[in-house]
Parts: sequence; C-alpha cells; structure tokens
Amino acid sequence: MNAAPHTTTAPEDRISIGQRVAYGTGAFVNNLLGAASGGMMIVLNLGFGMNPALVGLLGAIPRFTDALTDPIMGFISDGTRSRWGRRRPYIFVGALLTAVLFALLWQLPRGHSEMFYFWYFMVGSILFYIGYTMFATPWVALGYELTPDYHERTRLMGTQNFIGQTAFMVSPWFLWIMTYKGFFRDQIAGAAGLAIILAVVVAGLGILPALVLRERMAGVAAAEASERRDPAVKGGALRRNVVEFLRGFRITMSSGPFLKLSAATFLLFNGFMLIASFQSYVIIYYVCGGDQEMGARYAGLAGTVGGFANFAVVAFVAWLGTRIGKRHAFFVSTSVAMVGYALKWVCYNPEIPWLVVLPAPLLAFSLGGLFTLVPSMIADVVDADELQTHQRREGMFGSIFWFMVKLGMSAALAGGGYMLNASGFDVALGGNQSTHTITMLRLFDAGVPVLCSALAIWAVATFPITEARAYEVRSELERRRGRAGEVTGG
Repeated sequence: MNAAPHTTTAPEDRISIGQRVAYGTGAFVNNLLGAASGGMMIVLNLGFGMNPALVGLLGAIPRFTDALTDPIMGFISDGTRSRWGRRRPYIFVGALLTAVLFALLWQLPRGHSEMFYFWYFMVGSILFYIGYTMFATPWVALGYELTPDYHERTRLMGTQNFIGQTAFMVSPWFLWIMTYKGFFRDQIAGAAGLAIILAVVVAGLGILPALVLRERMAGVAAAEASERRDPAVKGGALRRNVVEFLRGFRITMSSGPFLKLSAATFLLFNGFMLIASFQSYVIIYYVCGGDQEMGARYAGLAGTVGGFANFAVVAFVAWLGTRIGKRHAFFVSTSVAMVGYALKWVCYNPEIPWLVVLPAPLLAFSLGGLFTLVPSMIADVVDADELQTHQRREGMFGSIFWFMVKLGMSAALAGGGYMLNASGFDVALGGNQSTHTITMLRLFDAGVPVLCSALAIWAVATFPITEARAYEVRSELERRRGRAGEVTGG
C-alpha cells in the first residue's frame, strides 16, 4: 500500500481550532440524539412490557419518515438566500425545536394500554424527527463547504468526529442512569428525567455552529442559482421547486462514487446499531444471568472504554487518511472493527464478566472510521459534481448521506426487534432464557456486523477520487468560477 502524494494545505484553506470545535459541538448533539433515541427505547420493553416487534417498529417507522424528509430539507437549505446564510438559520431553530420535542417525547403517562404507548410514541417520534432533520441536515451540509482542501476536510471531519464520539462514551450509561434506584424510582421515571437533562444539553450546544461558523460557498451557490432555473418549466414557484428537487435528487443518485459511499454508510451503521440493541440483551441475560442493574453497569463500562478509545481512533484514522489516502484508511479501520465484533463471541463470558471491555476499543474503529473518512470523501464528490453540473448541492448530498445513516438505523431497529422474537427471547423469563435463545442472541450480536462490514469494504473498493484527482477537480473549478470566499457574516 503506497502513501498518497501529499499536498500542503494553503493557509487560507485552514480552519481554526475554534471553528473546528464549534462544528464539532454539532456532531456531539447529533450523536447524542441518535444514541439516546435508540438506546432509551429499551424502556418501552423492560419498563412498559411492550412487545419487542412493536418497539422495533417504533424505532424503524419514524426514522424512515425522517429519512424521507432529509432530501427535502437538503434542497430547501441549498436554495435558501438570507443575510445569515443557507444553513445557519435552520441549525439555530432546529436545535431549539429538537430539544423541546425530545423532552416531551419521554414524558410517558402511566397506566395505559400497549397500543396507547405505541401511538403516543409514534406520533411524538415523527414530530421530534422533523425538528431533528431541520438541525442535522444543514449542519452536515455546512461541513462540506468550510474548506476546499482535500486534507483539511479530513482534519475537520476528524475533529468533529473526535468531539462527536464523546456522546458514545456517555450514552452507554443511559440505561444504568434510568435504572439506578438512587436517581429515579424506576426506569419510566428515569427516562422522563434523563430526557429533560439531554434536552438542555442539546439546546445549549446545538446552536453554537449557527452562532460561530461562516459559510464559504454561499456566494458560489448564488452565482450558480440562475443555471438551475430551467426556462422550459412552466407554472408557479411550487411546481418549479418540485421539478428542481426531483432533478437534483436524480442527479445526486446518479453519482457512482456517492452511491458507493452511501451503500457503505448504510451497511456500517446498520451493523453498529444492531449490536447497540443486541449488546445490552447479551450482557444482561447471558453474561450477567438476567441481573439488569449488573448488566447495565457492565454495558456502561464497555461503552466508556470504547468511548475513550474513540479519541485515539479518530485521531489515528484522520492521520492515516492523509498518509495512505481516505479509501485505504477506510479499509484498515473497518477491518479492525470486524476483528472486534468477532472477539465478542469469546469475550462475552459469564465466567469472566469484565472481558466485555476488551472488544470495545476495536469496535470504535467502525464509527470512528465511518464519520471521519466518508464525510470528507463526500465533500470531494460535491466538488466533482459541481464540475460536471455547475451546481453546489452540499445539502442534497449531505441529506442523502444521512438518509442512508437513518435508513440503516431504521433497518437495524426493526430487524433487531424481529430477531429478538426469532431468538425466542421472553422478557418474563428474566435470566432463565433457553440455551437456544442465548446462542441466537450471540450469533446475531457478533455475526451480523461482521457481514455488514465486509460488504462495506467491497462497496468502497472502487471509489475513484484520489488526492491527485481531488486537486485536479479543484483546479478546474477555480479556473472556471474563481475561488470561493466567505461572503456571509459570522
């Protein structure tokens, strides 16, 4: 494996530490909400006794509808013209709205039927994800346009992922916090209280990217806006916008390099989220013999070890991407994660419970590599797309990228519920699950993410945009329309 030719980043293309941190707070909020909205749902099963299949649907359907709204939000932010820019107004309002809706979602009243909770949570989740989309999609798009430099993009995404991964260090303790009798009387009260705490954090940190960062490509997008108007399209503004949206979506989905990255994202995140739901069951009912508090403690410990490892992993992956290229770095990080998934079969051992922490540092390479390298690669795809189409569509690319993330999450949560049922798991049996059930849980927990990771490597194997090609594209763009400047206020 040869090192990629290394190009020095120009001073004007560098992003200050303060700006990187500000962008990174958005990653923390994004990951915190994703982890909390998935990890806290175990309360619906363990606290309210809801059928796992219904819990899976509650995870899948709202996320699927959320994924469908992402491209619409991306199109809206791409086309927005305001004194504050294309992205920042939505980030600010979206962060506040998301915080309020998340807190309300978990204030579940007691004493109602299973279907009451199902529909309460279904409607509440859909509303929550509308706010979430308003925040997350413009935030993702903003990251693609903060610098035009190939390596600085990797450094930026490394920094935001470094900060964002701290959410995964904290989130494994959510079950323990909700369960611990010293904090709350039961898991139901724990979920309600924890949701309020998280909402305050989301509101406070989520608005920072909107307040601190400046948009670099707004001027380019405005100059190219007239080219997006097809004079053959007749009718009012609504009809024109619909036509433009469908056209932009079609062009985005016709990008071969982007489709490869999207497929890899879906597979990796799907695999990770599957183990995020299964892991707690395996630890509680296999490693800890049905002791929920003990299992929550060990799950939290493993998550914390993985969270600390994430810091080193993200820094290493970002460095590796500048040395051997983003594609090769992706191969390395995903392969290491596969080893970690396989080790769970040996290390999740009721005779030696503390071994659950050993695979955690290796598992950190999965999302550490994914969210450091793939967004940086997508930013390169955006440039290549502009060269071909004369359009800047960071919002559309970013939204479809997160469409794949959320689709993977949706598939994992739906599949997780049905796999729990397929394993024969019965919450009423506690620690007396059958040998068949335990074996199936362990197989799903270790085997499915290994398969997903292998398929992700295959998808990225022919990604064509190398460092040399990225700089060729940039040079051609700047000869055609000049350098991008920071034209909106901070």
